[in-house]
Amino acid sequence: MPLRQLLIAAFLPVCALPATACRMTMALDQWPPYLYRDAQGRDTGLDLELVRAIFSEAHCTLVTLPELPAARRQLLFRKGGLDMMPAASPTGEREAYARFTISYRNETVGIFGKPGSASARPPIASIAQLVRGKATLLAPRVGWYGEEYAAALPALENSGRLNQFGSFEQGLRMFEAGRADLLMGDVLAMRHVARQQGVALSAVPFVVRHAPVALMLNARTTSSADLARLNGAIAQLERRGTLAAIRARYEHPHH
Repeated sequence: MPLRQLLIAAFLPVCALPATACRMTMALDQWPPYLYRDAQGRDTGLDLELVRAIFSEAHCTLVTLPELPAARRQLLFRKGGLDMMPAASPTGEREAYARFTISYRNETVGIFGKPGSASARPPIASIAQLVRGKATLLAPRVGWYGEEYAAALPALENSGRLNQFGSFEQGLRMFEAGRADLLMGDVLAMRHVARQQGVALSAVPFVVRHAPVALMLNARTTSSADLARLNGAIAQLERRGTLAAIRARYEHPHH
């Protein structure tokens, strides 16, 4: 074989490697404004836009699978049926089966009451104060909302003051129907759904959790090289302001 062809043959596998080596599956969800189907039937949302930008920068292939309920999605991920989940918080338990990228956005979890309602007066300043009080709470069924909230769950459940919901749309409907005095959830998601449903919410001046979130990669089906590629892409897009521009469109909507 001539030297030129030999060099090309030797070089080809190296060139082909990036195109095939980094391919990950992610299940879609109805979690506006992070992941949802718009009026034209297109999958969109803040997280999907951010993830697509990160994967494109990393030269990785993102494969989106049909939406699954949150609990089913978590179980499938643990069993190796999904490669990546967005908006994840690193915890000791999860680190046994997952690896986490650097943060690509922050999440803020808050508590809301109805405007003018007496249930949030005096203003709740902590989870401990919520537990000591008498107000009932509607909260998401699935998710991590910090150590303090996790520790308070048994007391809220035992006193019969906790109701849980699956989707934010369901949570808003339950809240409107008077199923609880207070509503807890992701601030951006709650405000988005409340605008859509025409529900007035009044934020309690206390944040349950404000923390960075990451992409959670399945430790069994992804590699440390995949993680390095995604981390490099996130860092590069942050330096360019690309991710900040995407976040700003959702955090400060014009309507």
